[in-house]
Amino acid sequence: MTARLSLYEKAEQELYKLDRSVKGKFYDFCHRFRQKPDHPGLDLLPLKGDGRVYRAKIDQSYRALLAKIGIDDAGREKWLVVAVRHRKHVYEELSVAINRITGEIEFVDLSVVGQSVLQRAGMTLTPAEQPETADEQETSAPEPALTESADGATAVPEAEPLLAGLTAEELRNLGVAEQLIDLALAVTESVELDALVSGAPLLTKDILYGLAAGLSIDDVRKEITAPVDVELDESERHDLDAALARTTVTTIDDALKDIIEEGDFRAWKVFLHPAQAKLVGRRYSGPFRVSGGPGTGKTIVALHRVKHLAEQLPPGHNKPILLTTFTKNLTTDLRARLSSLLEPELLARVDITHIDQLAARVLNENTVAGAGKQRIYDNVALNILRQLLLELDEKRWDAEFLYEEWEQVVLGQSLGTRKAYFDARRAGRGRSISRPERAQIWKILEQFTTRLDKEGRETWGQAAERAARFEMQRAAKIEQRHEYKDEIGGKDLIHRDDSAGMYYLGHRYKHVVVDEAQDLRPAHWKMLRAMVAPGEEDMFIAGDTHQRIYDQQVTLGTVGVNIRGRAARLTLSYRTTREILNRAMEVVNPKSSQIAFDDLDDGTDSLGGYRSVLRGPAPDLVRCESWDDELAQLAATLRAWRQDLAAGGADGKVRDPRGNIAVCVADREAVNQVMYYLATEAELTVAELTKEGVKGEGDIHVGTMHRFKGLEYQRLAIVGARDGVIPRASVVQRYRDTDPRRLAREELKARSLLFVAATRARDTLRISWYGKPSPYLPG
Repeated sequence: MTARLSLYEKAEQELYKLDRSVKGKFYDFCHRFRQKPDHPGLDLLPLKGDGRVYRAKIDQSYRALLAKIGIDDAGREKWLVVAVRHRKHVYEELSVAINRITGEIEFVDLSVVGQSVLQRAGMTLTPAEQPETADEQETSAPEPALTESADGATAVPEAEPLLAGLTAEELRNLGVAEQLIDLALAVTESVELDALVSGAPLLTKDILYGLAAGLSIDDVRKEITAPVDVELDESERHDLDAALARTTVTTIDDALKDIIEEGDFRAWKVFLHPAQAKLVGRRYSGPFRVSGGPGTGKTIVALHRVKHLAEQLPPGHNKPILLTTFTKNLTTDLRARLSSLLEPELLARVDITHIDQLAARVLNENTVAGAGKQRIYDNVALNILRQLLLELDEKRWDAEFLYEEWEQVVLGQSLGTRKAYFDARRAGRGRSISRPERAQIWKILEQFTTRLDKEGRETWGQAAERAARFEMQRAAKIEQRHEYKDEIGGKDLIHRDDSAGMYYLGHRYKHVVVDEAQDLRPAHWKMLRAMVAPGEEDMFIAGDTHQRIYDQQVTLGTVGVNIRGRAARLTLSYRTTREILNRAMEVVNPKSSQIAFDDLDDGTDSLGGYRSVLRGPAPDLVRCESWDDELAQLAATLRAWRQDLAAGGADGKVRDPRGNIAVCVADREAVNQVMYYLATEAELTVAELTKEGVKGEGDIHVGTMHRFKGLEYQRLAIVGARDGVIPRASVVQRYRDTDPRRLAREELKARSLLFVAATRARDTLRISWYGKPSPYLPG
């Protein structure tokens, strides 16, 4: 009889870490197993602890652990590879089970649990095979620490359990794997907990880390258990075949082999956690928002949401789904990730574009050829405003304040008259202004916009506001036609539309998915709202206001996007290690003060309960003697990182340094200096992160903090993190005495920028400075 083989998700992740030669032998084994699973050379034998789990021989040293599931429709045996282990790490007590909460198959591996915890829980492990050498008799599990009792005998010291106060039944009801409950209650140190969860099913890992981090049982149930809870009848609790359909597995084939060989960084960038999967497949009655700190998977959820929506589309060649974000380089990254999730024909049904490009497209459709305006960036427009103030000898207002007033209040609320400006709310603007002052400001801004118009220029903020007006007019026409169609039954409308060449007038999209939502302008939101008909599945929004690095504070309810009662917050980070995360959290949530962040609506957001499931080295904070010294130390670190990755790193896996190492430059004026030094003095190859994406083919990416938004690197160095740069000395001096509320807002933005930069690192973070360090640096 032939066999059908699937690969358990955790086993797939473990395969990434194995030597290339072992991977090759594993795929040879899979080929032989599919042809004849009972071939004598495979030595397929059940384990004594769980008769559903078998071990089979890959080579002399490695074994495949498989669960026998059943028979498929073609009469083939169905097997699930749950792990690949060295023969000395295969024990009779390994088992599979169906989780009572998720209904998924779980593989429980006790071989990674510390010996001290096993002893406390009264458990021993029996090797499935007798050791062949003296080396195999040694175990890598830590021995229990021993102390001497009063009578001179050695005894295991008593210590309070890490989860003291919890019961086995409480852990069971939350969804902790049955085989691990007693062990979890016996853990006394975080190191033991780390060892325990390293071989635990994902839900168990999240629950135990959450409880250890101080979450209450109710919080764990609400944030971790409830999102993945499914109703199971008694028969389903024991049906492995049915459970396999609910379990994330991969069919073993050549495509999987290629992905495994490429390495786990790619797979990690599109990995979807079961709790996140619930958000992806749910049906929403209107706009839905998902928030969460860096690395919690907001972007991953958004990408898988696009995949889910694309797979529901009827046949066609149009693009009814929009995936948009704030910048071009983020769009490039989204497109690359989505291409690994969708087949080409479905990917072609998704319009992937950054928000300003979308606005420009709308304007081009509504502008006579040759009548368009040159679009300029904010720094260019700000210089034009400065020149105007100089000509007017205007000293009452500084250019930065006026420009932001124009951007956030006038353009943000589409104010077209002086009266409208007089009546407008200025929430979040800090400094209050009187009616006579509003008159002065309006007069200056009128002169400013007149000058831009005469020069045939407009800012991207103006472009967004115009595009929003065009789309809102289009949406109003669509609504009028629908109302008219209802009145006359539709036939006359079809004739009128056909004769007018407007038969296809309708909303541009059926679904809109937004990533990095916190940085969009109010006009952007008005445009997007008008592009999709209000109703089910219309808008899916991912963002985190703790990562807002531009001055775009929007209350979604005021721009027609109602998310009340339709929101979720992710709290587990799968990107950044606990050590990096704890340091970064101190930047935006210092213990000495209470800093408030909005939730993109009328409420507030927090990082309460935000934690990581990953461990790694503590961030390296490096004080240097001078800028030259900082560059020299940076170069030495980068060389060591490249060498380490090429040699296999801490996990022994060889990786290409390209795209895995980056340098984030705190001072935007120093980016060219850093690149020049690394390329000439240090003889390292570099590529610059620009608004257009990565420029160049170098191994090491270099850019400003703003350019790192939404990106991830395994190893990241932040340089120039000194006082006067974070925050900018000029900003502090300008607003310290004249506008304290504005200063607080600028400092919040600077904190968010450093927070964003620090959390781009997955495994290793290094922050350096010379002189006085930034006051936001932790410790």
